[in-house]
Amino acid sequence: MEDQKTSLGATASPLCEPLLPGKRGDDDLEAHLPPYRATGASFSKTCLNLTNAVSGIGVLSMPYAVSQGGWLSLGLFALVGAVCYYTGTLIERCMRADSSITSYPDVGRFAFGAAGKRTIAFFMYLELYLVAISFLVLEGDNLDKLLPGASVELFGCELHGKQLFIVLAGAVILPTTWLKNLGMLAYVSALGLVASAALTASLVWAGVSESAFRGRNSNVLNLAGLPTSLGLYFVCFTGHAVFPTIYSSMKNNKHFSQVLLFSSVLCSLNYGITAVLGYLIYGDDVQSQVTLNLPSGRLYTKIAIVMTLTNPLAKYALLVAPITSAIEEKFSAAGSGPARVAIGTTVLVSTVAVASVVPFFGYLMSFIGSFLSVMATVLFPCLCYLKIYKAQGIRRVEVATIVGILLLGAFVAVTGTYTSLLDIIGTF
Repeated sequence: MEDQKTSLGATASPLCEPLLPGKRGDDDLEAHLPPYRATGASFSKTCLNLTNAVSGIGVLSMPYAVSQGGWLSLGLFALVGAVCYYTGTLIERCMRADSSITSYPDVGRFAFGAAGKRTIAFFMYLELYLVAISFLVLEGDNLDKLLPGASVELFGCELHGKQLFIVLAGAVILPTTWLKNLGMLAYVSALGLVASAALTASLVWAGVSESAFRGRNSNVLNLAGLPTSLGLYFVCFTGHAVFPTIYSSMKNNKHFSQVLLFSSVLCSLNYGITAVLGYLIYGDDVQSQVTLNLPSGRLYTKIAIVMTLTNPLAKYALLVAPITSAIEEKFSAAGSGPARVAIGTTVLVSTVAVASVVPFFGYLMSFIGSFLSVMATVLFPCLCYLKIYKAQGIRRVEVATIVGILLLGAFVAVTGTYTSLLDIIGTF
């Protein structure tokens, strides 16, 4: 009977080889997790969800990030992309360490106990919450540009401009927050990816039609702006907080690393093309959202703004899913339809209220990237991986790589956070 159990466990293992050198057997931390489940998201749907999670509104700030750091800062963008892909694989390895791990806070619990779970949960939920707010700020800014001067009276209160459109965007997004199945969200994610591609095409159209890619006062390197650039580059790859949720939703989670590689490469290409096009066209005059540079009334401007608005609408529910799930679990309401509707509605209303008074999209994005995204994307995956697998004997070259990544993350967290906070304070 014992031999039979061992055989079944080996068959169910998602790995053919151990992730780390060391002895195999009962002491191996690689849990024998069932790689296939009858229900869950397929490979293609997971690709859509993960790509949508990685590819977000950070694309609008890419030209601005290059303007802050100069052309050579694109080398740092490539480095950030590689680092974020690697730390994503570390999260996957941590997920496989024990069958009880189903979320990012669970990784912290398994590595550092209750304190680790609380710490990761705090930073993770705060990051996702602020990104959700930035989505709504983006919606308000761009709709106000598309339809200037709009106003309406609602319940005795006059809403106009940005605030009006934030409320309208929240009303459109609301039904998507009630969806529980990530497989269903994949169809919404597909819409977001089409919107990202159409935005890039609109920039090409703008460059050919108006500016002929002249660029104005473009810098090769600006050391003073590098902290801001790095923070914005990290925002582009924000999504690690939802990786465990997407991983757990898969039918066959042994393919997660392939999905992650596909999504990372695709998103990096889109980000890079948008950065180069936007900076070539507008140079140092580029704004924190490149769509705000586009001339009003042009067809490509309207297309770009509409596509820009579609992306947050498609991604909001995916990002707040861990928040709503945690609240459901806290109140023992998991699986309850009415509770899910109530919680999703409450979270959305609160983000709408905060977004209505936030005036600084670019600085907010820089702060999220420099502080919160670095924590969730760089520091936590590395620290948890080292803690979980240190007994297995991690190779020296891998330890050296992780230490280097930790030093980079610490540098960005300190310098970028300081710079972005000064910029935010200066707006008041």
